[in-house]
Amino acid sequence: GAGKTTLVDIILGLLTPVSGHILFNGEIDLQDDIRGWQNKVGYVQQNIFLVDGSIRENIAYGISEDAISVQQIEQAASLAKLIEWVSSLPDGFDTNVGERGIGISGGQRQRIGIARALYNNPELLLLDEATSALDNQTEKALMEDVYSMKDDRTIILIAHRMDTIKKCDRVIVLDKGTIAGVGDYETLREENAIFQEISVQSSD
Repeated sequence: GAGKTTLVDIILGLLTPVSGHILFNGEIDLQDDIRGWQNKVGYVQQNIFLVDGSIRENIAYGISEDAISVQQIEQAASLAKLIEWVSSLPDGFDTNVGERGIGISGGQRQRIGIARALYNNPELLLLDEATSALDNQTEKALMEDVYSMKDDRTIILIAHRMDTIKKCDRVIVLDKGTIAGVGDYETLREENAIFQEISVQSSD
């Protein structure tokens, strides 16, 4: 109930703010160019939808087979740290993942979701609780790879698990639909009562 989902929908341009403006590049109102904005955003959510098809088809989901770029597939898979795993498979990118990805691990499903979001090389990567369903070891490995991308694009992580956000440059604390704090992780741990309370709940 803090407002995370609403914030995601606003960032994605799915909801229109009742007051104020969302600007990108400091000057362009998102509402004036929603399609242009959405083309800049790669979105990864907790439950990745996979079709009963190949890894290639799932990364380039929604793109006709004759329009799929091999170069973009390989680049996105490389960023999502899928190459080593895909190379070990007899059929490579043509490997079928099974219905809803039943034939692969949760970590690989999330990596395919990240590769899908990166296929068009977005300027903004939005991860909405994208690792919360993973075990701690898999999440840690995946997050290390996510953080390695931050020099090339803006990454917004929406999470309630504290370990997920420790390396973020800036943390925004939401409480009942309002911004209750902004700062780096350590500063908020020391100075923000709501963040301290969230931290305690997260560690329980």
